[in-house]
Amino acid sequence: MKRLLILACLLLAACAPSIAPQPIQAGPTAYIDPSYPTMESAPQTLMQTSSGIQVRADRAWRDGKQVNVDVCFTLLDASDWSIWSASLQYPNASISDFGSTMLSLQEPTEGQSGQRCDTLSFLNVPPDADLSNTVVTVDAIAAQPRAEDYCTIYMPKIQQALNDRGIAITLNCADVNGVQAMQIASKPDTMSQEEAEQLVFSDEFYTVKGPWSFTFNLGQ
Repeated sequence: MKRLLILACLLLAACAPSIAPQPIQAGPTAYIDPSYPTMESAPQTLMQTSSGIQVRADRAWRDGKQVNVDVCFTLLDASDWSIWSASLQYPNASISDFGSTMLSLQEPTEGQSGQRCDTLSFLNVPPDADLSNTVVTVDAIAAQPRAEDYCTIYMPKIQQALNDRGIAITLNCADVNGVQAMQIASKPDTMSQEEAEQLVFSDEFYTVKGPWSFTFNLGQ
């Protein structure tokens, strides 16, 4: 009797329908609009020189809503020079907000200037913008000083500029926590401390202004 029951169970198992494995559902993927344009261009003019600084634009490329430009510029000294102000202009619009990513840095040596290369990224460019005559302008390059740099590098230059302009502000350096710091020793009584500091610590004293402009054809 047991043998008959075992045989019946085997027959039922053989006749049962097989269940196919369910396919694994893939997760959602980001949607990329195929209408977003992508294009690369070399500049009409590769190199510009202004205020003793040479700036070179190697290429620009349009990637959806972003325009990127590879830019290299000479370094006058070992200060932390970077692109301070830049803009992207195209018909009826201009974008001055940008991000910067350093690509390479060659420190200056005695008798030879250095070079820094960055990628500038301008965001939120409309996909339908006409970029067939796009101008990328580097307006200024700056090396923001450290506190100790004002005494060792910048104070004579700032004092001379104030004297030339007839502004009666006198500067000196004093030890602050073991570091030489530039201070305002005297100023006109009619001038507030804030007004004097705005003049003395203005970015004009550590900024080199261009402009350096480059034209690209990144399509319509």
